[in-house]
Amino acid sequence: MKDTRYRWRLLDAGRLLLDGGSMFGLIPRSVWTRHATPDDRHRIALRHNCLLLESERPDPKLGRPRRVLIESGTGDKLDAKMRDIFGLDGRTVETALAEVGVEPDEIDAVVVTHLHFDHAGGLTRRCRPGESADWVAGPGQASGDASEIRLTFQNAVVWTQAREWADALANSSVMTRTYYRDHLLPIEPRLRLVDSVPPFAPGITPHRDEVPRISTELRRMETEPGVWVVLVPGHTWGQQAIGFTDVEGRTVVFTPDVMPTVWHLGAAYSLSYDVEPYTSMVSRHWFLEAASRLGWTLVLDHEPGSPIQTVSPNGKGWFDLTPGEVPRA
Repeated sequence: MKDTRYRWRLLDAGRLLLDGGSMFGLIPRSVWTRHATPDDRHRIALRHNCLLLESERPDPKLGRPRRVLIESGTGDKLDAKMRDIFGLDGRTVETALAEVGVEPDEIDAVVVTHLHFDHAGGLTRRCRPGESADWVAGPGQASGDASEIRLTFQNAVVWTQAREWADALANSSVMTRTYYRDHLLPIEPRLRLVDSVPPFAPGITPHRDEVPRISTELRRMETEPGVWVVLVPGHTWGQQAIGFTDVEGRTVVFTPDVMPTVWHLGAAYSLSYDVEPYTSMVSRHWFLEAASRLGWTLVLDHEPGSPIQTVSPNGKGWFDLTPGEVPRA
């Protein structure tokens, strides 16, 4: 099924408020507030964007369309204090799936860009009355006030990069609390690891405008039938973009935190949360070059307004974004 095409829906898994200064790194507040207006706690409004994919034709092994979820959002496990800090509004990826008539148990695979809590926290959830736990948190392992944890997607495998998994277990991050044990350890039996070719050889420091010698097309690796990933380091070393072909023939690429919103189009607009801001800047350049050259339709992971964007050269050595069309149901 390598030629598998997918119908897809954009899912809103809820609001996320993050510190504006941290989201824009070295960009001065006087500049970034032209784009995003912070609240009285200096936070800007973002979204947890996810995608639901359903194969155009029935999968021979399943006898029905294959369902793949891209990203899972924060989920419901954080306690009241953390929910307030991050401005969570109670919506989760389960809320969004229910709105389109899909049960979590009907998801066959989940592909995440990386394993920070706001992207992979929704892979697990609190146990509900009458349910048995799939995993019980030990001391210091819970992200919130719930110790009994259940897999959100009982029948799904989970795809991530091998480097991302290793870094998540080691908590290799500039943030002290983002790789929570209660969304990592329960999914280990379901994991499928990818070891993608990096854009540049280890030990090489590319020029800021350098494009990888091995093209993006040759660095793609298939996960689920017709769903591929490519390594996009910088925010984390194991961050990946996720692509597929839709039923209209478009190449759709779910864009991770290399460019989380349309406000982050500029070369220097890296996050304070990035493990390597310079690498993010380099990755953003070649990623946008590939998106323009190959005609990708991008879906931005945290964009609160218009997540679907296409890319074109601006004639000044950089790129412009144009809002794309929401897929027909």
